[in-house]
Amino acid sequence: MDAYRFSISWSRIFPSILLFFLLDGTGEPNEEGLNYYNSLINTLLDKGIQPYVTLFHWDLPQALEDRYGGWLNSQIVYETKLCRDDFVHYASTCFKEFGDRVKHWITFNEPHNFAIEGYDLGIQAPGRCSILSHIFCREGKSSTEPYVVAHNILLAHAGAFHTYKQHFKLLLIILIVKLSKCEYRFLDPLMFGHYPPSMQKLVGDRLPQFSARASMLVSGSLDFVGINHYTTLYVRNDRMRIRKLVMNDASTDAAVIPTAYRHGKKIGETAASGWLHIVPWGMFKLMKHIKEKYGNPPVIITENGMDDANNRFSKLEDDLQDDKRIQYHKDYMSNLLDAIRKEGCNVHGYFVWSLLDNWEWNSGYTVRFGLYYIDYNNNLTRIPKASVEWFRQVLAQKTAGLEYSGSTVASS
Repeated sequence: MDAYRFSISWSRIFPSILLFFLLDGTGEPNEEGLNYYNSLINTLLDKGIQPYVTLFHWDLPQALEDRYGGWLNSQIVYETKLCRDDFVHYASTCFKEFGDRVKHWITFNEPHNFAIEGYDLGIQAPGRCSILSHIFCREGKSSTEPYVVAHNILLAHAGAFHTYKQHFKLLLIILIVKLSKCEYRFLDPLMFGHYPPSMQKLVGDRLPQFSARASMLVSGSLDFVGINHYTTLYVRNDRMRIRKLVMNDASTDAAVIPTAYRHGKKIGETAASGWLHIVPWGMFKLMKHIKEKYGNPPVIITENGMDDANNRFSKLEDDLQDDKRIQYHKDYMSNLLDAIRKEGCNVHGYFVWSLLDNWEWNSGYTVRFGLYYIDYNNNLTRIPKASVEWFRQVLAQKTAGLEYSGSTVASS
């Protein structure tokens, strides 16, 4: 393993208690937080591992949410006479503190999921939605707020990108998208400076518009495309639009219905999570599509993996013999290599999700994605699963039926 991806917590660098008492929304960085990440970065480098750092993985300081509504307010993006553009200020602080050692930076993790789950469905922070007449959330507007949030994320990303390029010329900037859903709302602006025409038609005046200057700033504002890819689904045309009438939200604007079945046949075996269907050929088709639509940009697979159920009654030896995970990675990596060799796709790296069993956003500790088993009842002891040895052979000995080309293969 030659690279490790982790996220910095904005709240750990600028705790809310500091932000609350300073009206400009900046404050002084928390030394304990800086020391924590400095120690992690230095340890990785000492072991010959390059850090790939994500700046925002859905944890906004509470003070910014309380003061002006967080990502719903353009104050988080634009500098005014009374305040800084808070995201750029936070990101610049990280670059100044860690940029002498960290050369690969990721601005936002899965902005689509953050916007939809936080502001359309209300199942993630800040828990805003209006579906079914506010039966699930007290506040929010599911038909508009996800678009406002996504728009502000794109502007914040672009602002940070150009600020970094001005002051830190050697840095590589990435925006991670999770391409199993309609993430082209992010890639199209980043590549072309505008939203997809089909999206503009379907969403209409609910979709924020880029000014001419903003379009220029957003277009081309990345060095790599980071892709989190786990699964593939079929879609069919939502001709009746009944879901749209019932939900009246952003997620149904696409006018398609995702499904795992076609002609009565399931698209692939399911992992522990019901949404994760194992479809290795989806990786090949996705890479080919990105090459053809976006001019073959540099790509890093920033997450790829599958989960097993965390069954309290299962035997440890059974949990450690994760043959299904080995087959998953073997098949997905084989398809990725085919895309590189047969189609010339410009893929530079591959990160496994995840190195360790961990807490998952929508599943908690009920599933295990890790190459290492974590014993939650025994001081978080780490025990390697069979997949660890398989990856070791792939990387070091070029065996296990899968060649290794020398690009970055790593863990998150």
